[in-house]
Amino acid sequence: MRSRPPVHSGLPVRSAATQLVLLGGLLWAAEVHGAGVVVALACAVLGWTLLTRALAEHGRRLGPADHVTVTRGTLACVVAALTGESLVAPGGLADPGQLTMLVLTAAVALALDAVDGAVARHTLTATPLGARMDLEVDAFLILVLSVTAAPVIGWWVLAIGVFRYAFLVATWAAPWLAGAVPPRYWRKAVAALQGVVLTVAAAQVLPRGVSLACAALALGLLAWSFGTQVAELWPARRQ
Repeated sequence: MRSRPPVHSGLPVRSAATQLVLLGGLLWAAEVHGAGVVVALACAVLGWTLLTRALAEHGRRLGPADHVTVTRGTLACVVAALTGESLVAPGGLADPGQLTMLVLTAAVALALDAVDGAVARHTLTATPLGARMDLEVDAFLILVLSVTAAPVIGWWVLAIGVFRYAFLVATWAAPWLAGAVPPRYWRKAVAALQGVVLTVAAAQVLPRGVSLACAALALGLLAWSFGTQVAELWPARRQ
């Protein structure tokens, strides 16, 4: 079934104001100060700048599902703020409540990943831009969570977070890598697994060895996922 034109559900300025209130409220609840606030605001400003530019280029406004995706981005900014504060503060997060807030916020952001897609399908407002927004929020959240988990299981886990961005850099040298591939459910499952594994590692609810093994497995699956994508695109390299 062909999607209807995007629903014009609100001005970006109004949406930005709503997300700013949400961001401020969560930072206040998590008692984030100093470096954490700077990190959150920097991420939010960058995200909204890129989003505003993309909306202008495509000549559209945010649809219902897009609002969910933007909310996920705001939650990712909160996770980034708490992560930044944990890296700056001696001994990490001083308040156990902040670690709980970080884990819960990340969990909600990950759970909402299934919501925006469902909303887009239900309202027939799925668009390539919406899908790209969802992908970039996923990539940013996984990058942040890899930084969060690094002090717990080792800095090698940053490879999970930078994988997507390394692939983007590779497309500059080999444009054929930017080609479209058929959607695969297992590929989405592998991407979702990264966030879950990193959040559990950051929560420190499992023995370090178990978290390390799970992260190594997740990284291996991620490499396999990108490898199959390259294999699917390989025949088009000479076109």
